[in-house]
Amino acid sequence: MQDVSGVLVALEAGAARVELCQALGVGGLTPSAGLIEAAVEAAAAASVPGFVHVLVRPRSGGFVYDADELQTIARDIRFARSLGADGVVVGALTDARVLDLGAIAAFLDAAEGSDVTVHRAVDAAVDPLGAIGALADTGVRRVLTSGGAPSCRAGLETLARMVAAAHGSLEVMGGGGVRVDDIGALTAAGVDAVHLSARSGVARGGPSGPGGGAEGFDATDAAIVRAAVTAATTLG
Repeated sequence: MQDVSGVLVALEAGAARVELCQALGVGGLTPSAGLIEAAVEAAAAASVPGFVHVLVRPRSGGFVYDADELQTIARDIRFARSLGADGVVVGALTDARVLDLGAIAAFLDAAEGSDVTVHRAVDAAVDPLGAIGALADTGVRRVLTSGGAPSCRAGLETLARMVAAAHGSLEVMGGGGVRVDDIGALTAAGVDAVHLSARSGVARGGPSGPGGGAEGFDATDAAIVRAAVTAATTLG
């Protein structure tokens, strides 16, 4: 979710959680403090615990970070917690394209017991399936993955193998190009949860001018959210 209206839609539809971010066009970046705070307040008002999870990603591009970037991620994790976020969504790789377990341990320390989800950095790893075993018993709560494929549909077989490899030590959440029609197959593969952006383009906002980028923006589509929640609830 990139805005407060999307958070409210997700709460109304009965979604279990949201992942707050901005700049979905580049895969998502760390959202603003104002969005985090507003989402926390909305979840509290609706009496929905464990709802607000914050993507912490300082830039676009890959997931190999230098020391300054890793420190920024840790700071943002602590800041998100201070605003009341229930969890964070993070990830890091080494130059060899394996999970940077040292960085992930530092992220867990910064989270201080809050939920930690490792995002689709695992899909950029040289061995996405092996990444599941590497995260077992680290304290990571869940992994967001498409099974190492461009979409969950293409990665369905690997997702099922990931669920088996996890042995219940962490949740496997299917995400990546998910459509409502895919939820049945993902449930059959055994994933613990499904993640989708549920967005559509809107034209409001007026002209962006020469310095504002493309006109229009993505917004949460309430109909898609409701359909996804209904499918997940029915099939789950």
